Amino acid sequence: DTAVNPHASRGRSAIPRTVWALGLVSFLMDVSSETIHSLLPLFLTGTLGVSVALVGLIDGVAESTAAITKVFSGYLSDRWGRRKPLILFGYGLGALTKPLFAIASGPLIVLGARFADRIGKGTRGAPRDALIADVTPPDIRGRAFGLRQALDTAGAFTGPLLAIGLMALFANDMRAVFWVAVIPAALATACVVFGVEEKRETVVRTDAAPPIRLEDLAQLRRPFWLVVAIGVVLTLARFSEAFLVLKANAEGLPLALAPLVLVAMNIVYALGAYPAGIFSDRVPPGLLLIWGLLALIAADLSLAYLPGLIGAFVGICLWGVHLAMSQGLLAKLIADHAPVSLRGSAYGVFNLATGLSLLFASLIAGLVWDLAGPAMTFLVGACFAALAGVLVVATQNAIVLPPDKQGDND
Repeated sequence: DTAVNPHASRGRSAIPRTVWALGLVSFLMDVSSETIHSLLPLFLTGTLGVSVALVGLIDGVAESTAAITKVFSGYLSDRWGRRKPLILFGYGLGALTKPLFAIASGPLIVLGARFADRIGKGTRGAPRDALIADVTPPDIRGRAFGLRQALDTAGAFTGPLLAIGLMALFANDMRAVFWVAVIPAALATACVVFGVEEKRETVVRTDAAPPIRLEDLAQLRRPFWLVVAIGVVLTLARFSEAFLVLKANAEGLPLALAPLVLVAMNIVYALGAYPAGIFSDRVPPGLLLIWGLLALIAADLSLAYLPGLIGAFVGICLWGVHLAMSQGLLAKLIADHAPVSLRGSAYGVFNLATGLSLLFASLIAGLVWDLAGPAMTFLVGACFAALAGVLVVATQNAIVLPPDKQGDND
C-alpha cells in the first residue's frame, strides 16, 4: 500500500478516489471549454460577422448566468442530501452544448449554447466543492481542494494551447477545432458517471434553512453590503476577457495564435493567486484591493496606449495580476462579514450582484468598442476601476474586521 500511497506510512490519509475523479473531470471540461472560448470572439466577429457589442452581450449573459445559478445549486444539494445528480447534470449539460458551437450558423445559436453551458457550470460548482468536503478527511481537505484546483488550472492552460495546435493542423478551420473539443467534454461526463461516488449515509435534510429571505437581509451588516458594492463597481471595470482576445488580434496576433491571450493571462493569475492569498492574511484588505485596482488601471492604460503586441500582452499580464490580487480577497471578505448561518446565502447575494454587473460591463464595453474604438473601451474600464478605488478608500476602515471581532458575526 505504501508503494501506491507514499503518505500511508506516515499516518496521513490518502486523497479519496472521488477527489481525483473530480479533478480529472475539471481538467477535461476546462480543456474543452477553453479550446472553444479562446477562439469564440474571433469566430463570432470573423466567421459569423457579428458586432463587438453583440460579442459583449453574449459573453456577459453567459458569465452572469453562471454566477446567478450558483445561488441555488449549493442550497439544493444540501436540501436533497445528494451531490452527484447535480454535478452530473451540470457537466452533462456542458458537454451537450459543445457541438452547437461547431454547427452554429448565427449568433443566436452561440448565445443559446453559451447560456446553457454556463447554467451547467453554475449548477455543478457548489455541489462539487461540497462533495469534496464530504468525502475528504479534515486533515487533508486543503490538499484535496488544492489538487482539484491544480488540475482545473492545467485544463485552462491546455485548452488554448490545444486550440493553437489544432488551428495549425486544420488550416484555421475553427469549426473543426470545435468538433475536437467535444471529445474531452464527453470524457468528463463519463468520469462523473463512473468515477464519482458520494457517501451513502448522506440523507435528505428536511430541516435545511431556506435561501436568504428579505427578513434575513437585516442580519447582513453594513460591511457586507460595502463589499458587495465594491465587487459590483470592480466588475464594471473588469469586463469580459473576450475583449483582450479581440485587442490582441487587432494588434496583429495571428488568428491561429489567439488562444495565447488566455494562456498568458492564466499563467500570471495562477502564479499570483496563492502568494496574494497569503498576503491577504497579513495586510489590510483595503490596501491589497487598491494594489489590485492599480494593476487593473495599468492594464487598461497599457491596452489603450502601448502600441503593438508587446503593449497588448503587457496589459494582458497585468490583467492577470489584478485577478490574482482581487478574486480570493473578495471571497475572504464575504466570509468575514457574513453570519455563519447565512454565509452560503451571502455568497449567493454577492454572486447575483456581480453576475448582473458583469452582464452590463460586457455590454457597455462592446458598445463603446463599436462606437469609439478599443482605446476608449479600456479607458472607460480604467475610469470604473478608479471609481472602485475611491469606494475602497472611503470604506476601508469599515471592511476591516479586527482579529478580536472575528467572532462577532458568528
